Amino acid sequence: MAAWLDALAAAERDRQPAVLVTVLATRGSTPREAGAKMVVSADGIAGTIGGGTLEHECEATARDLLAGGATGPTTRDFPLGPALGQCCGGHVTVLFEVLRPPRLHLALFGAGHVGRALVRVMAELPCHVTWIDSRPEALPAQLPGNVVPVRAANPVQTAQMLPPNTHVLVMTHDHMLDFDIVAACLARADLPFVGLIGSGTKRARFAVRLKRQGIPVDRLVCPIGLPEIEGKEPAVIAVSVAAQLLRRIQPAEPAQTQERPMKTPERDCTESACDDCVRHRTVR
Repeated sequence: MAAWLDALAAAERDRQPAVLVTVLATRGSTPREAGAKMVVSADGIAGTIGGGTLEHECEATARDLLAGGATGPTTRDFPLGPALGQCCGGHVTVLFEVLRPPRLHLALFGAGHVGRALVRVMAELPCHVTWIDSRPEALPAQLPGNVVPVRAANPVQTAQMLPPNTHVLVMTHDHMLDFDIVAACLARADLPFVGLIGSGTKRARFAVRLKRQGIPVDRLVCPIGLPEIEGKEPAVIAVSVAAQLLRRIQPAEPAQTQERPMKTPERDCTESACDDCVRHRTVR
């Protein structure tokens, strides 16, 4: 496998942003042909687009894009002779693709009706889903590209090993297993959301047992989903839960200042029916 592919895979695995730099087009004499690639990430550079000043400039551009919060693709032209002083003297167009990990990483425990409906909804959203079930036959063979199946013999151990900042949803086929997974997740302080399918009564029962074990329950969300979306059908629950998760990761809106009404400039008016005078008297 090419070094740049390894670097992209590592960035995705570690949830780190990276820039894929590609020689898009060339004219005249150039260090590399169209299609040459390199990846710029926090760990350095992987691959090459020819070395020298061109590569140095492209690395600097990529790092500026990462630092500036840029997203998506952008292109830049490099006349090698006039701009960079390279003796080959050709012209290169370079594509910079900023690849940032999705803000939502979800660990979904359970492949029942609601779990399957939720995966279908999340397939169209900017997120990464790890779908976990202890039953080998429960997880479908064909899955969306943003879903990774984990056939875990010990889901509790899987919960203990989740990456930090993972959002968790628990909806397995076994209430005792639900409790053990929830307890393992709540025992960690680095999982911001632990959702459990079920009623308020289920939450109360779980909370009593968790408190006896000294496990805080403030992050336990049960029932899950937005309360204003009613319905018990799996698809309805899935949409409601997806909306709840998206709402949690939305950046806070800046406070909007309320505009004060503009007063009508004071002026003399002798016409009793004058609109301006009426407005003027109202303001005054």
